[in-house]
Amino acid sequence: MDGHPKPGSAVTLADVAAAAGVGESTVSRVLRNHGSFSDRTRDRVMAAVATLGYVPNRIAGTLASAGSRLVGVVVPSLANIVFPDVLRGIGTALDATGHQSVIGVSEYDPAREEALVAAMLAWRPAAVLVAGLEHSGGARAMLAAGGARVAEMLDIDGAGIDIVVGFSNREAGAASARHLLARGYRRIGYVGHDLERDTRAAKRLAGFEAALAQAGLALADREAVVAPSSIGAGRDGLERILARTPSLDAVYFSNDDMAVGGYFLCLSRGIAIPGRLALFGYNGLDVARLAPQPLATIRTPRVLVGETAARLALSGAAAQVVDVGFDLIEGATT
Repeated sequence: MDGHPKPGSAVTLADVAAAAGVGESTVSRVLRNHGSFSDRTRDRVMAAVATLGYVPNRIAGTLASAGSRLVGVVVPSLANIVFPDVLRGIGTALDATGHQSVIGVSEYDPAREEALVAAMLAWRPAAVLVAGLEHSGGARAMLAAGGARVAEMLDIDGAGIDIVVGFSNREAGAASARHLLARGYRRIGYVGHDLERDTRAAKRLAGFEAALAQAGLALADREAVVAPSSIGAGRDGLERILARTPSLDAVYFSNDDMAVGGYFLCLSRGIAIPGRLALFGYNGLDVARLAPQPLATIRTPRVLVGETAARLALSGAAAQVVDVGFDLIEGATT
């Protein structure tokens, strides 16, 4: 025997204690860095941990302690850099508190989000962080009664459950429309993705149309792709809308991924930007900022949203709404 457990079995605290020649309680004190032990004892225990590949059972520690160190996070997608940015902010806040995140991806499916919320709450996390304010009735009921702090992120247009951190999507859409109108564009189209599932994109479009209506205008045409947003969907969507309505002088996209796809179509077809067609996006992604003609867009502070939401949820803060705002980037495509 070499001191290692059989394949498929977990190394236990007793294994570490035996390898280090100390008691299990001593190993526990060393790993928790709590209580008395000598430097020599710590070195022996940590050497045994490294040799055996021991991983502490944090769930057992949670059950024996005053509160959970787990934080559940549910986001709709990881295909768009928006949500990894939010997760980066959450990670920064959790690193400072010693909490660990458990991440689920709903793919914009309310039923899947509800199942993820139920699974996470079963572990009695300290907090659950979710994207958006719209949830199924079941998910909302569980979040409200699950015993964990709740932070809803990336939207403030609606009623929150506990802590809300984000910005007004309706106002972001309205600001986008006002920008195009101020530049003299009047034949404006819209290219977007699945608005039934992406409620935040639907709110931006509603704000955009409301601002057009205040100026006595309406969208000249719209193209909604019944699929997740992507560069390819934006390219195809712009191609279809221009085939129907070639007189458009500007197009508002549901996000920067879609807008970059439209930008690529214009490059391939020799469509002058913005001389022949203006393009406006949303999110302020690096790929749009670094294009030969930087995209006109709304930049959102996604890392700040994640960090603020996690910090407030774990700090005992009162229920509140935090508006972190957004920036309109004029770019070179309008």
